[in-house]
Amino acid sequence: MEIELDPPNGITGFPLGMPAEDVKTAAARLGRVKVSNEGSTSTFRPMKVLALHPQFEIVFHFERGKVLHAAEVWIPQPGPEEITVRFRGVDVFRTPALQLLRQLEEMGLTVLHNEPSFWIVPGLSLGFTRTAGHEVPLDTDGEPLYFQAVLTGPTDYYDFLLDVSNP
Repeated sequence: MEIELDPPNGITGFPLGMPAEDVKTAAARLGRVKVSNEGSTSTFRPMKVLALHPQFEIVFHFERGKVLHAAEVWIPQPGPEEITVRFRGVDVFRTPALQLLRQLEEMGLTVLHNEPSFWIVPGLSLGFTRTAGHEVPLDTDGEPLYFQAVLTGPTDYYDFLLDVSNP
């Protein structure tokens, strides 16, 4: 299975703006589906759909409980199916994190290190985390060698993290 990250448009099979019911139907083809805060219009408790494939998870975030606003793909685990998540031809979860960041910068993208284990590509709206909930190989900096999750959203998704004091 190939999943292509296509910010700010979405991911393979799940374009941003896709109606919630369509996302649930398509997510069920990946595996088990769990819905939280069904139909919620709250900014603080938004509706989410979790697609649980035997080897990975995708969390779908909804705007006002109606349309897909962002998709967060978690690192695939070993198993019978070959699963690859790519961005512009680069394997996001098999390329060491620090190398991937260099490749993004070589593509002319701005990469910001926002928190200890979190990087964003503003404007394009990619967010990467190295935070792992289980034991994983570590890089020389003591952080996980590979990114553990990547989120893609609309172009302004990470604007709230940008320094608004700079014009």
